[in-house]
Amino acid sequence: MFFRNLTLFRFAPSLDLAELEAQLAECALKPVGPLELSSRGFIAPMGQHHDAYAHLCDGARWLTVGGEDKLLPGAVVNDLLQKKLAAIEEKEGRKPGGRTRKRLKDELITELLPRAFVRPVRTDALLDGKLGVFAVDSSSRKSAESVVSEVRRALGSFPALPLNAEVAPRSILTGWLAGDVLPDGLALGDECELRDPTDTGAVVKIQRMELVGDEIAKHLEAGKQCTRLALTLDDHVSFVIGEDLIVRKFKLLDGAVDQLEAADSDDIVAELQARLALMTGEFKRLFTVLEGAFRLSKAD
Repeated sequence: MFFRNLTLFRFAPSLDLAELEAQLAECALKPVGPLELSSRGFIAPMGQHHDAYAHLCDGARWLTVGGEDKLLPGAVVNDLLQKKLAAIEEKEGRKPGGRTRKRLKDELITELLPRAFVRPVRTDALLDGKLGVFAVDSSSRKSAESVVSEVRRALGSFPALPLNAEVAPRSILTGWLAGDVLPDGLALGDECELRDPTDTGAVVKIQRMELVGDEIAKHLEAGKQCTRLALTLDDHVSFVIGEDLIVRKFKLLDGAVDQLEAADSDDIVAELQARLALMTGEFKRLFTVLEGAFRLSKAD
């Protein structure tokens, strides 16, 4: 298991997590009901054959919000609705009004829900009590906020807030691309996004290209600013960070993954634990670098 994205939140390291396992268990995922569209709750990160809802590794807890979503395509509902409306119009000689349409649609959804297919979903997260950081494996802030809400529901209180940089991230990214010295361990990758400062200005997306050269320099001289930048850390991790401070395309490189070769590949649990330990270590290192580079505010 390797996270692919990191939407980060900060909370006070003093947060009491002593009862976390029991609190998550109380909010475990329940099967979606016959007339429900979806259900959310916590599941065991290691799989259905394991009971723990929070897997501890080096001060960080791996937890997972699971869900069940009913698949009810809008096209199917609308097609059946149009047939019902046509039948009413033919029988009564008039087109049904808005209230009738809404009532019929609600009745159709109620009728179809018990027979709809159920799609399982999951979102993983790391809760690092030492750093006071909550990392959700999602590039969508809305999706990540929903995971935070589930943790808040379980704990009763979870004052986690999105990262706040004391210096504009766009200016930091632009400076690195323009030649400013990068923090120790960081190096430019092969992808960036450049935007004109005006809302309606040009947007240039560059991929699979060396980011040091005349073409990039001309864009910067024209006033464009960097809003997303690909970087590598210690030749162990590659990622793309945006001015929203969401880490996308998080990937462990060969220099890090080689450490897994010594693990017993026949033991699935041991392999998962080794992967978690490796990812947790690289995540902690990455966050420490980002914290200093962007002057991230601490949670009081």
